[in-house]
Amino acid sequence: MRRVTLLILLVSTLSGTLPVVTGCASHATQVVPETVPILPQPSHNRAWQPNLAVLPRAEFDGDEITLHDIRQTEYNTEFDYIVRHRDKTFRLEDIVSVDLLVSPFAAAPSLAHTMLSFGFRDGDFIIVSAEARLEQGERYDPLEGVLDRFELMYVIGDERDLILLRTRYRKARVYLFPLNLTEQEAQVAFRDALERANELYERPEFYNTLTSNCTNNIVPHIERATGILFGYDPRLVLTGLTDRVLYDFGLVDGTVSYELTRKKADITELANRYADDNQFSLRIRQQMPARRLARYQPLAADLLRR
Repeated sequence: MRRVTLLILLVSTLSGTLPVVTGCASHATQVVPETVPILPQPSHNRAWQPNLAVLPRAEFDGDEITLHDIRQTEYNTEFDYIVRHRDKTFRLEDIVSVDLLVSPFAAAPSLAHTMLSFGFRDGDFIIVSAEARLEQGERYDPLEGVLDRFELMYVIGDERDLILLRTRYRKARVYLFPLNLTEQEAQVAFRDALERANELYERPEFYNTLTSNCTNNIVPHIERATGILFGYDPRLVLTGLTDRVLYDFGLVDGTVSYELTRKKADITELANRYADDNQFSLRIRQQMPARRLARYQPLAADLLRR
C-alpha cells in the first residue's frame, strides 16, 4: 500500500492536479491545489551508511591525477565493517586496462550490479561503481528507486572491498570480463569516470532504477572512449545482460561462444580462495591470457605463470 500511495502522490505532484469524483458528478473533476507540492531535492547532507558516507573526488594537474578517498573497507560481515580510505597520485598513462564486473541478483539473474575495474601498470586495480547512496537503516528497493528515494554516488574503491563484499559476504557471484580497449581508450574512460565522480561531488543527483542506474552511468564512459554507441538497447535496462551487449559489440573477447566466455569469467571461487592474498587482483585474473597480464608489472605476471 505504501508503494501504491507513493506512486499516486508522484503522479499527482507531477501533473499538479488530483483527479477525483465529487458529489453526483459522473466524471473526474480537476481540483487545483492551493499550494504547489514541493518536489524532493537531492542532498549530500543525510545520515549516510558509513561505507557510503564519503564521496570520492579527483584533482587534475595536467596528466597527473590525485584521486582522493579510494574506499578499502574491511568486512567482518556485510553490516559489520571498518571503513578506510586512501589517496593515490598517478599519471593517466599508468592506466593500462579496463574490465567489466557483473554481479547478478540471485532472485532475478537478468538483473545485476555492474562495475568497471581499471588496471594500473604497477598491478593496482581501482573499481568505479555507480550506486544508490543509502541512509542509515535504509535498504535498496528497485521500485522506490524510480521515485527519487535515493541519491546517486560513485563508489571508487579497491577490488578486495567491492568484490569480496559480494562474493564472500552477500554470497553473490561475480563475473569479470576483460574489455578489448587499448591502453589509450582505457585512459580516456577512466578520466571520464573521474570527471563524472567530480560532478556528483559538487552537485547531488538522484539515482533512478531505469534512467540513472549502475549500468547507464558507466556505459557512457566506454562509449566516449571507443566511439561505439550502443543506442537504446533494452538489455542495458536489464543490467544482467550488459556483458552480452558488450560481447555482441566486440568489446568482450569473442573467440569462443558467449556461454563459454561467461563460464570462464566467473571469479567467485577465486575471489574467496585468495581473499587474503597480497596479489588478490592478479590471482583472480590468473586465467587471463599471458599477453593481458603482461600489461601489468612484469614481476607480477611472472608470479602467476609459476
